[in-house]
Amino acid sequence: MKTLRHNDASAAKHRDTLADTLLANKIITSAEVERAFRTVPRHLFVAEGTPLEDTYNVDNSVAIKRDPDGVIISSTSAAYIQARMIEQVGLAAGMSVLEIGSGGFNAALLAEIVGPAGHVVSVDIDRDVTDRARELLDQAGYGNRVDVVLADAENPLPGPHEPFDAILVTVGAWDLAPAWLAHLAEGGTIVVPLRMNGVTRVIGFRREGGHLVSTSSEVAGFVPMQGEGARDERVFLLPDRNGHHVKLRFEDGVPPGLQLLDGVLTTERTEAWSGVTIKHGVSFADLHLWLAVFMPGFCRLAADEGTDLAAERKGWFPFGAVHGDSFAYLAVRPLPDGGGSEFGARAYGVHGVAAATALVEQIQAWDGQARDREPAFAYWPAGSDRPEFGKDTAVLFKMHGVSTISWPPTASAAR
Repeated sequence: MKTLRHNDASAAKHRDTLADTLLANKIITSAEVERAFRTVPRHLFVAEGTPLEDTYNVDNSVAIKRDPDGVIISSTSAAYIQARMIEQVGLAAGMSVLEIGSGGFNAALLAEIVGPAGHVVSVDIDRDVTDRARELLDQAGYGNRVDVVLADAENPLPGPHEPFDAILVTVGAWDLAPAWLAHLAEGGTIVVPLRMNGVTRVIGFRREGGHLVSTSSEVAGFVPMQGEGARDERVFLLPDRNGHHVKLRFEDGVPPGLQLLDGVLTTERTEAWSGVTIKHGVSFADLHLWLAVFMPGFCRLAADEGTDLAAERKGWFPFGAVHGDSFAYLAVRPLPDGGGSEFGARAYGVHGVAAATALVEQIQAWDGQARDREPAFAYWPAGSDRPEFGKDTAVLFKMHGVSTISWPPTASAAR
């Protein structure tokens, strides 16, 4: 395997610049993670010819492998999320770490932090990925500090293994495999990009009694899990009058009667507005999460070029809901003073007004009950004793357990 070995001084300068940026943005918060990012040569783990500017960009992920349709199935994650996940898991010298989803660079960072007395195991289901990771780790000087294992991590690791102090899952997981929890030491932390009805949060979990509670969460996207832990989306195509399509993507159940949407894009579009506003540059990612877990018929949207939606991309976001024979999607319109936008909904179908109104009501509920409040996550493995969940707790049933999301009550509700 050939990798492009950039001039050492030039690569080191880019490495330091990346670390400086991650520190300035408070993405890196510990000396151990800072040292790892200043030490490990990220450019040795990306494709030959990748420019240093791209390799050491804070936000860039770099594809490792694509499927026959060109979809990325393995990648080196963006530096910012690698740093945050390692900070989330709270590593120290001498710890043992299991990485699920291999690539090489992240495992080298882990090895650098836990040191020679630590232990890193990196597992992946794809032989091409593990062979590549093993070779690149050797080239970068970490081959004797990381065990790369070819296996489906949905199942227990082959051979005897002591429980790990930390587990990092670096692929999008719909559920937590029982094998992961069996491999996690008492008091250990698992960090996992958990998919919740199509919306992902990178959550740090720690055991508390018979279940897991969140210690941190971050917004990020990951390539989906392969193998036994895979969860395929169901995609429904809505044709417009010109033969182009809008795709509705469902992850946790398809609403009944989708055939009622046939021809829906030929109906007149309606809209409703919430009065809920947001300033430019302010994140509203938790609105997406709120809709995913509380909005009946929730789906993600994608629009082919040539559709009306494609021509209006700056005025909507790819989240919506099916409402019988109609569907609505999250929209925004600029405020008159130009300082921000108002949330609303646009809809198609005979009952488009009702569909848009239902979505607007959820926007208003988020604004009143969850906005600017950090959600807490929990995971209850199958067989654990679960309490009665309140109406403000979202409950998502998984294959191996139940995940929950709750927002702290407002001051008025707490009284």
